[in-house]
Amino acid sequence: MQGTILGYLGSALIAALCGYLLGSLNGAIVSVRLLRHEDVRNFGSGNAGLTNVLRCFGKGCGILTMMIDLGKGAAAMALAQAIGRALGWAPVAEGNGADTAFRWMCYGAAVFVVLGHVFPLWHGFRGGKGVLVGVSTFLVINPLTFVILMAIFGVILWRSKYVSLSSCIATVSVIPVTLLLEHFLRGVNWSVTLLYTFLIAVAAFLIVWSHRENIKRLRSGTERKITDKREAAASSAAAK
Repeated sequence: MQGTILGYLGSALIAALCGYLLGSLNGAIVSVRLLRHEDVRNFGSGNAGLTNVLRCFGKGCGILTMMIDLGKGAAAMALAQAIGRALGWAPVAEGNGADTAFRWMCYGAAVFVVLGHVFPLWHGFRGGKGVLVGVSTFLVINPLTFVILMAIFGVILWRSKYVSLSSCIATVSVIPVTLLLEHFLRGVNWSVTLLYTFLIAVAAFLIVWSHRENIKRLRSGTERKITDKREAAASSAAAK
């Protein structure tokens, strides 16, 4: 029994480390430093995220930012699950015909990859808001969830022109989408489904919490739309 408990604790720690360390590699900061030799946090809104990169530094840095943040989320999930399978310490019976699964480690890593993105170890704990990397985790966990969330984001953005609003709605939507797809589509039993839903809800809370200033501006009508004129790279975070 003790060995089993230690196996689950060890697996949870592995998932957390994979998520946090890879999540701390912030795509916006890395891409702007590589291509422009600047710190994106000193420009525009001061946020180390894709929207601010696009507004201040253009498509080249934006594409690299997207590649890094999508890649690190998927990599963290794949690595956590691969290590879990290799060690065989703590499988979970999903009850869908498969004997055991290590997908719970992906969900655990998802929480910490978002945490790492928002509070990155490598960048002085000043990161982005976690939307892109949060969504990217589902490239490994459940690609259909990724497609649904991107569709929700796209529709809201098309109608509202607010990236922050679209991000928050898509993020909150992950909770019922996970619940429905895991249980009714994949056939995962209720106890494991609720575990997965709880873990992804924690990650969703972190993302929405990181948008608290955007939510205030949305309520006051001062939030910028995606159609607003691109900022010059010379503008500073003091102007936000």
